[in-house]
Amino acid sequence: MIDAARPAALALALLALRESLPARLAVAASTEPFASPSAQATAYTTIFLSGYLTVSLAVLALSQFRWFDKFHYPPELDAIGLAVFIALTPSLGPFWIFYLFAVFALAATGKRAGVSLYESRMANLFANDAGLVSAGTGIAVVVRSAWMAPSGTQVLRGSAAAWLLVAAVTFLGGLCAAWLGLRERTLEGKERFVEMLLGLVRVEKGVAESVRLVLSELTREFDCERALLVICDEEVERVFTWTADQDRRHVIAPEVLPLNKAQAYLADDLEQTVCWNSLDGQRRGFGWHRTTGAALRELQSAPSSVKENLNARSVMAVTVTSAGHPVGRMLLVNRRSGFSKSDLRWFERLARHLNAPLDNVFQLRNLRTRAVEAERSRISRDLHDGILQTLMSLNIQLGVLGRKAAQAPEAASQELVLLQKTVKQEGEELRQMVKDLRPLRVESADLREMMYGFAERYHNESGTVVDLFLEENDLRAPDRICREVFQIYRESLNNIKKHARASHVVVKLWQDDTKVFLVVDDNGQGFSFSGKFTSEELDRLRLGPISIKERTRTVGGVLTVESNPGHGARLTVEIPLN
Repeated sequence: MIDAARPAALALALLALRESLPARLAVAASTEPFASPSAQATAYTTIFLSGYLTVSLAVLALSQFRWFDKFHYPPELDAIGLAVFIALTPSLGPFWIFYLFAVFALAATGKRAGVSLYESRMANLFANDAGLVSAGTGIAVVVRSAWMAPSGTQVLRGSAAAWLLVAAVTFLGGLCAAWLGLRERTLEGKERFVEMLLGLVRVEKGVAESVRLVLSELTREFDCERALLVICDEEVERVFTWTADQDRRHVIAPEVLPLNKAQAYLADDLEQTVCWNSLDGQRRGFGWHRTTGAALRELQSAPSSVKENLNARSVMAVTVTSAGHPVGRMLLVNRRSGFSKSDLRWFERLARHLNAPLDNVFQLRNLRTRAVEAERSRISRDLHDGILQTLMSLNIQLGVLGRKAAQAPEAASQELVLLQKTVKQEGEELRQMVKDLRPLRVESADLREMMYGFAERYHNESGTVVDLFLEENDLRAPDRICREVFQIYRESLNNIKKHARASHVVVKLWQDDTKVFLVVDDNGQGFSFSGKFTSEELDRLRLGPISIKERTRTVGGVLTVESNPGHGARLTVEIPLN
C-alpha cells in the first residue's frame, strides 16, 4: 500500500507546486526556467520531484513480479528526500503533502516501531523515527522561514510568532500522520500474527502439537508465564486441559479431570470474558458479557481454587466455542506487567479466530477415534461370529470324535476329513481377513481394476453374482477418496455375504463435476428396519453399518441406507470432490 501511495503523493506535490506559483512566474518558469532565483528553485524542485516520481513508479512496477516481491522500499529514503525537498522548494504547500506521506510511511514501515508493535499508544509517537522526523521538520521549517525572510529587525520580530505557529502546526500534523501510520502498522502486525497462529493449527500435526504451538505463541505474544486450553466434555463428564509455556520444545498431553473441577479453570460460567490482575481478594478485575459486550458492573473475586490450581497471580480468560456453543476456556496466567482491557479484547479476538480451526482438528480426532473403535468392534464381531465359533464347534466335535474312534474308526475317519476341510476353510477366511486389514494404496487409475478383481474373488468364494456398472473413464478423484470408496465397497460386499444371504448384488460408481457416487444394491434379507434413513438418523436410532458410516464421514460424504426387510437393501454414498 505504501509503495502505491508514494507516486500519488509525489504527483499531488507536483500539481501543488505548479498551482502555488503566480501566473506570471508560471509563464516565466516555462519559457525561461532559470531566469530568476524563484524560477530556479521551482525548476530544481520540479526536476527532483519528477525524478523521485519516476523512481517510485519503477519500484511499484517491479514489485508486481514474484522475484522482486521481497524488496521493500526503505522509508528512510523518504526522510532524506524530505530534507532535499525542503531545501529546494520555494513554497511549503507542496512540501507538506509529501511530508505527511513520508511521516506516515516511516511510522508504518520503519525499523524503529516504538514501545510495542501491537499498541498504538501516544508514547510510541515520541519513541519512533516518525516522531523525530516530525520534530526535526518543525525546526527546519522555522530555519527555512528565517533564512528566506527579508532582512530587517522589525520584520523578524513580527514574523517570529508566525514562524513558530507554522512549525507547531507542521509538528502536530506530522504527529497525526505518525499516529495513523502506527495504527496501520498495528493492524497489519495483528493480521500477520493471526495468519501465523492459524497456520499452526494443522490436521496432520494432530491435536496435541497444534495446541502446544498455539499456546506457546500466545504466551510469547502477551509475555505471560503460561497459557491453558480447557475443554469441558459433558457427554463423558470430563474436563481436558492443555498447558504450555513460552518454550515450544515441551511436549504436552491433556490432563483429564472430573467435570466438577471446571470452576478451578473458570469454566463453570462460559458467558463471561473476564480478567483479574490480582487474586488476593481486592477485586482488581474487569470483563464483559461475551455475546452482548455489556460490561460486568459487579465482578466478584476469582474463585480461590483458581489461585490454588493454577498458582496464579493474575489471569485472563476467554470462551472457546464449537459450532457456536461454548465448550471451554482459553486462559493466560501471570503476566509480569498486568493485563489491560485492550489485552483482553485482543485475546478474545484471537480466540474467535481459533475456534473454527481448533474445532475442525478436534472433530477430526473424534471421527478418527470413532472409526478406530468401529473397526475394532467389527474385527471383534468377525472373530467372535466366525473363527471363535468354529473353534468352539471343532473342540466339541473333536471330543465326540475321540469317543467314537475306538468304537467306529471308519465313521471317525470320515468325520476327521470333514473337520480338516472346516479348518482349511477357516484358515483361508482368516488369511483373507488379515489381508484385508493391511493398509491399502488405491489410486484413481487402479480403482476400476481393483473393484473388478474383488468382485471376481467375491463371486468365487460366495457364489453371489456381482454386477458392476462403472464409468468408462477413470475416476478423477484424490487418492484418499478412492481408498475410502474401495473400502466402503469391499466392506459392503462382506456385510452382504455374512448377513444378507443375497444371490445378486448390483454396484454402481460414477461422478459428476462436484461429487463421487457409489450405490450398492442387493436382494438379500435387508436390515432390521424399514425405510430410507441418512447416517445422522441412523446414529440417533443406533442402527446401520457403523464402520461404513464413519468412513463416509472421514471424507465429508453423506450415507443413505434404504432397507426393505426380506427384500434387500440399498446403500448410497455421496462424497464431495473438494
